[in-house]
Amino acid sequence: MEILEVTQVTPTFNSPKSTTEFRFPLTFFDLFWFEIPPVERLFFYQLDELTPACFNSVILPKLKRSLSLTLVHYLPLAGNLTWPPNEPKPIILYTPNDGVSLTVAHSDADFNILSSDGVYDAAELHPLKPDLITSDVSASPIALQVTLFPNKGFCIGITVHHAVLDGQTTTMSVVKGPDGLDMLYLNQWLASSGSDSDTIKKSLKITTSAGGGAASDLVRATLEITREDFKKLRERVLPKLSDSGKEVHLSTFVLSFAYVTTCMVKARGGDGDRKVAFAFTADCRPRLNPPVSQNYFGNCNRPKFEVAKARDFLDENGLVFAVQKASGMVKALMEKGVLEGMDKFLSFASDVLSDPKLQIISVAGSPRFGVYGIDFGWGKPHKVVIVSLDKHGAFSMAESRDGSGGVEIGLALNKHEMNNFSWLFPRYV
Repeated sequence: MEILEVTQVTPTFNSPKSTTEFRFPLTFFDLFWFEIPPVERLFFYQLDELTPACFNSVILPKLKRSLSLTLVHYLPLAGNLTWPPNEPKPIILYTPNDGVSLTVAHSDADFNILSSDGVYDAAELHPLKPDLITSDVSASPIALQVTLFPNKGFCIGITVHHAVLDGQTTTMSVVKGPDGLDMLYLNQWLASSGSDSDTIKKSLKITTSAGGGAASDLVRATLEITREDFKKLRERVLPKLSDSGKEVHLSTFVLSFAYVTTCMVKARGGDGDRKVAFAFTADCRPRLNPPVSQNYFGNCNRPKFEVAKARDFLDENGLVFAVQKASGMVKALMEKGVLEGMDKFLSFASDVLSDPKLQIISVAGSPRFGVYGIDFGWGKPHKVVIVSLDKHGAFSMAESRDGSGGVEIGLALNKHEMNNFSWLFPRYV
């Protein structure tokens, strides 16, 4: 990897508006994710005859120009997360000449391997992702990197601060939550710092993860659950449900979540008494009262998770158990409301996550995001990867690249568990 350029792309205004300072408050949804590590995605575009000359004279200038024009409509992305002394909580501050960090790089790595579904070392993707610019007093909301693979294609890496953006963020709107919930979350995060120093408590430096970052022996792979697989899963689960259980929600999401979770627990094997925390994130936009526009800018989602014993999944009816649990989690959000229990969630999660033997399984991404429909002018992506899986203990979901109605699953596991998972996954349908 060779870094060719590190620059700042600023919004292109057509009026004196660029001289104005803007302040954007954080909502309770934003503050909920305040200390969560950033999300890192890579978009691989295959262009077999892409030369450095074409990349530098055509593709790179167009990407810079498009980014500059787009930032006018998304000013918070060009600003910085900061915490002024006179403010009770952090804000996003945009000032004139602020912009987004863009790194341009050249790589001799094997494009075909990194953009494949096969197994390879997770660490090989790390040079392709940009780091957010952070310090004790400031943090950038987003960072971009464009990497050229000569005669193969290029990769766009996007890293986003979890306190500023969620998976569906586009434009500005307003979210109102229960009084005091924002400060409750903030105070809980501050208390978790373990320091009496206000400087340390209020530091905006990015943490990695509870485990200190990605393990060195992780490997990645991509698999697919096809429409035919979903049919087989439904046929397998339904006969084992009681009459009252026939109301179980057997959506594509529930089946995917339950199936992959069960395979991940089985792939680890071991002590049946260990706890398993399995979680997904729900989009709250249409479920709030009043509903929030799908174009809302900022976080508007919440996690939902349950805890069970590993033996519940290791049992021969482990898949049925997982489906019932996943269905119940979805139903609870629909019937009790998306804000139910949010005031106690962080303290509850902190207690659960303190167990050193805990297996954490969560979902990143969603088939609804339509990542394979993103076209910057060079066609659809050849492959989309969420790099941050290896820090979050998660697996990813996306729509099938061929539009067949299946679900693409991305994994980052240690080699032993990946071998077990790869054996279980196609046989367990």
